[in-house]
Amino acid sequence: MTNINILSPHVADMIAAGEVVERPASVIKELVENSIDAGADSITIEIKNGGSSMIRITDNGSGMSPEDAGIAFMRHATSKLHDEYGLDSISTMGFRGEALAAISAVSRIDMVTREQGAEQGTRVVLEAGDIQSMEECGCPYGTTITVRDLFYNTPARRKFLKTERSETTASTQTAVRCALSRPDISIHYIKDGSEEFFTPGDGDSLSGMYAIFGRDFANKMLSCSGSNDKVSVRGYVSSPAACRGNRAYQYFFCNNRYIRSPLLQAAVEQAYENSMLVGHYPACCLYIDISYGAVDVNVHPTKTEVKFMEEKKVFDAVYHAALAAIQKENLLSVSTTAPSAAVQPSETVSASSFRPSSGAVSADAFRPRYEDSPARSYRNTSAAREEEAPVPFAFSGSQTAEQTSMDGFSPAAPQPAAPETQNKRSSSDVPPFRMVGEVMNTYILVQQDEKLIIIDKHACHERIIFDRLLTEDRSVMSQILMVPVIVKTDEETATLLEENSALLAELGFELEPYGDNSHIIRGVPADMYESDVTAAFEEICQQLKDHRTVDLEARKTNILKTVACKAAIKAGWKTDVRELFVLAEAVVSQQIKYCPHGRPVAVVYTREDLDKEFKRIV
Repeated sequence: MTNINILSPHVADMIAAGEVVERPASVIKELVENSIDAGADSITIEIKNGGSSMIRITDNGSGMSPEDAGIAFMRHATSKLHDEYGLDSISTMGFRGEALAAISAVSRIDMVTREQGAEQGTRVVLEAGDIQSMEECGCPYGTTITVRDLFYNTPARRKFLKTERSETTASTQTAVRCALSRPDISIHYIKDGSEEFFTPGDGDSLSGMYAIFGRDFANKMLSCSGSNDKVSVRGYVSSPAACRGNRAYQYFFCNNRYIRSPLLQAAVEQAYENSMLVGHYPACCLYIDISYGAVDVNVHPTKTEVKFMEEKKVFDAVYHAALAAIQKENLLSVSTTAPSAAVQPSETVSASSFRPSSGAVSADAFRPRYEDSPARSYRNTSAAREEEAPVPFAFSGSQTAEQTSMDGFSPAAPQPAAPETQNKRSSSDVPPFRMVGEVMNTYILVQQDEKLIIIDKHACHERIIFDRLLTEDRSVMSQILMVPVIVKTDEETATLLEENSALLAELGFELEPYGDNSHIIRGVPADMYESDVTAAFEEICQQLKDHRTVDLEARKTNILKTVACKAAIKAGWKTDVRELFVLAEAVVSQQIKYCPHGRPVAVVYTREDLDKEFKRIV
């Protein structure tokens, strides 16, 4: 007596359906991909009750002849693959010939289709994969497939469907992916009788994002493109200021097929390093074009997982394309800033000579980010600079000491005309601005045209130091502590410190074991304040624990963030106006926009924003 049974085709189809049809969203994906392969340029997606009770996909594609309609729901019946050689270069969305058979095995289907040029259409009614009726009918060119009562004959599968809201969300997300995958196709999505979105099909993915996510979202996206000898990348990435708290708005498409790829996620997010708030993620809609033979989509029946033949080339292409888009945003921000009256400090001011009023910063702490940035020194108006009182704030040349002032905003004396800047760049590269002052010993106020810019001086200075440390081609200069600091750690941390001793020495830390998991710190980076040594070192130890698996450069970058933070001027410190001016200029000239941890260094209020706040306009 044999114990092995040969399953009936019907049972085999129901089992196979579990690989392709996980939920209503799977049905939408498979049917829309069939419509795309049929050459449709207009597709309508309708669902009811999350798709469990009804899904209807209507397209204006090539349609089917009566003969094709009769065999379309047979397993492994496909028009897209003819032999095994086609698997080496798959260019269609579908190719397995399993989707229609799997869907029909667990639902009731009504399909009407009419081939282009045919006089009549064909209607096919199926139940649990069996054709109930097939007849001629009148219908438009293309195909309409209505799927009802999904999993009606497999109660175990239906029982594990999630709530209607969850299934609706999943179906909507699938419709969004389909719409974004082909911006040249107009997608109309209707949920429970209400239109959710309608993409124009004009070929521009930004138009699709506008239709789906709204104007505010689309306006914060940056055009992105790049290529190497194997890979081409195009699409949009979000402005660093518009990053979000999760990866829900990251969309990747390989040869117009939606894919999930940790590799591409890492490439995009690495491009935003030091420009994005910690815990936030960029939004993107990126299209990777690669030869069909260089990517394997035949990994899983859902076809959302792929394998790239040359992963590094794909990673590099996406990384550099995203990075170029972020850098281009900075350049455009500078070039589109209109000129206005400017006031600059009236004394000789050198970026390298600035020191905060509390504590001491290395002479290079205010060095500009780029070597070709404008010189931060100004023509001297007095032979004895050190004898002059510091200027509290910069005012326009028309103001005088007799003018009424507000708390702490009294000018010391009438200011002379703005001196010429010793500058290699044209004046348009550093847009003019006017220093208004500082509030709470924390925020710098700057007027530029019809804008009020509020700058966080600590975040700004922190970024300047970080960029300088990051780009230096030598070890960080160390300063010897007058009183060495002893820190006690646990055994794990002590081991990590030993393993990273060369890196710490390169970054300016001089430490040595001091017995029983303790270390004595004799030197720290020259920019760091002695009062911050212990806190900084504890933070660095935690970073080494949290990032022990990352490469050396990543560990170095994380430590430099801490060094820059501890070396920067602090909120609450009194700061000379000349120091404030250099920080303001770095922001206005768009040299920096974010602190090393991704926080914005400035917020901007337009005249219109302020007028609305004061109800001058509605």
